[in-house]
Amino acid sequence: MKAALSMLISSRNLSPHPSSSLSRSTWLRPKSLPNSPSIIPLIPSKSLSRLRLNHRKSHTAHFSSIMASSYKPEEARVPPALPLPAPPVNKFKIGLCQLSVTADKERNIAHARKAIEQAAAQGAQLVVLPEIWNGPYSNDSFPVFAEDIDAGGDASPSTAMLAEVAQRLKITIVGGSISERSGDQLYNTCCVFGTDGKLKAKHRKIHLFDIDIPGKITFIESKTLTAGQTPTIVDTEVGRIGIGICYDIRFQELAMIYGARGAHLICYPGAFNMTTGPLHWELLQRARATDNQLYVATCSPARDAGAGYVAWGHSTLVGPFGEVLATTEHEEAIIMAEVDYSLLELRRTNLPLLNQRRGDLYQLVDVQRLNSQ
Repeated sequence: MKAALSMLISSRNLSPHPSSSLSRSTWLRPKSLPNSPSIIPLIPSKSLSRLRLNHRKSHTAHFSSIMASSYKPEEARVPPALPLPAPPVNKFKIGLCQLSVTADKERNIAHARKAIEQAAAQGAQLVVLPEIWNGPYSNDSFPVFAEDIDAGGDASPSTAMLAEVAQRLKITIVGGSISERSGDQLYNTCCVFGTDGKLKAKHRKIHLFDIDIPGKITFIESKTLTAGQTPTIVDTEVGRIGIGICYDIRFQELAMIYGARGAHLICYPGAFNMTTGPLHWELLQRARATDNQLYVATCSPARDAGAGYVAWGHSTLVGPFGEVLATTEHEEAIIMAEVDYSLLELRRTNLPLLNQRRGDLYQLVDVQRLNSQ
């Protein structure tokens, strides 16, 4: 009988006791057996699930401990990865302004101002603009539309507008990017403004968009632009944000540096094209978010089929599990979504990558942090 009982308990031929007032999910019993008691007490299924869960947690913790001692995960990041800082807010709304861009700079600035105001009116505490939003994306236009950001005022009407709106509306703005003139150099630059209207950070595109796909697209940004030299991470009123611009998203090392510096979110203003956009735009966003277990937000210009450079569009917010939380097509749009930082710790507990990196086999060296110590 014990053998028969063991066989039945291990099978799926189970049903609730007909006289029990408990739910089907609470108690499990086998169908009646010859020469056996009519009721055989079993462990409640919920209790059984808890036992299994506790066993898995214990096993995972033990395994992580072994790996931590054997694999030296703390040495996989040099300097060691910073702990995720407590954010100033746990939940907030983000607004991604996918804007149409023309050759009229004054119109573009006024249009961006209106979009920011609309996003803030819908509750956005963080607003993100597209790459090169104040003029056409072209090597011919970069020098014409370039501004001296450091001089400010009339020398940089685009950033003056962003500073004014950020202060007036008490919001954080990741100001997409504009072409910046600094001495005899031109840069593709993103400015971040805090709720006080002050410039908190300035990121110059590190990886220039130099590609040649015969019959599809050729663009050489380095004909006019100079590459930036510094990864940019900034503490804001809505958390610690890493900044990349378009082509920067292809280089996972930059995102890994931001993750190791405790970023909650990476913002990539970008303008992928009609060749690489359909294939890689969403893929890269989800990869950067999943690899580093943080949020990724992107903002593109709206598509203009008659422009010299045609943008793919599809501005998007991706969560720390690689899930697309909000996106759009190629037309003008303001995408509103909620960012919930409590999910960061949850996902990092579900998948404890921090404790599983093989510092005995590879290292990511953050030269900037290393030299500052």
